Amino acid sequence: MRAWFKSTWSRQHQRDGFLLGLAVGVFGVTFGVLSVAAGLPGWQAIVMSGLMFTGASQFAAVAIIGAGGNALSALGTALLLAARNGAYALSMAPIMPLGRAKKIIAAQLVIDESSAMAQAQSTVGEAQEAFWATGLSVFVFWNLGTITGVFVGEVVGDPLVWGLDAAFPAAFFALLLPHLKDRVKRRSAVIGSMIALLGIPVLPAGFPVLLAVLGALASVRIETQKRSRDR
Repeated sequence: MRAWFKSTWSRQHQRDGFLLGLAVGVFGVTFGVLSVAAGLPGWQAIVMSGLMFTGASQFAAVAIIGAGGNALSALGTALLLAARNGAYALSMAPIMPLGRAKKIIAAQLVIDESSAMAQAQSTVGEAQEAFWATGLSVFVFWNLGTITGVFVGEVVGDPLVWGLDAAFPAAFFALLLPHLKDRVKRRSAVIGSMIALLGIPVLPAGFPVLLAVLGALASVRIETQKRSRDR
């Protein structure tokens, strides 16, 4: 056990994980402020960060609730965005710990940042260090940021004045850009965005985002038919 903790907190990965966690904590503050502005009780925002712990899903759920959407559409959108963590878990299986308790903790820490840091390493040992150092750091700072945002929400006032409402869309767009290099993914994005835009005037808040996933299905269908014709 002592050796495991020692390897988890090597100096390089401790530094990298700390800096990344600190940066993510700023978004945690934004989430707390926006949650209060959307009418979500502070304790619910804090519990959401501790148990759900996936920023994109949390921001999406709060945005839908703030726009007047119902809990079902908010939950559906959050689950759809969180499904990517399941794909991450499959690729992270080789570095997961063997003990049941450690696996439960590790499962909570499978997020964008910890997965990216682990995949960037050259050995399994370094991947494990990067995963734990990054995951634990982001978890601590994200939750501290949420708590801070909840309690200072009234002091900050209207998040629109400070431009905090643009923080999540900007971050999400930054995550999206690298994927647009792939032709199939670009097609999926275009079809999905068209479906969402057509649905916004006639569907309740949140449902256009859920329907946008059909863009990926349509794109896969088109690609499959194209490959069949080429054979």
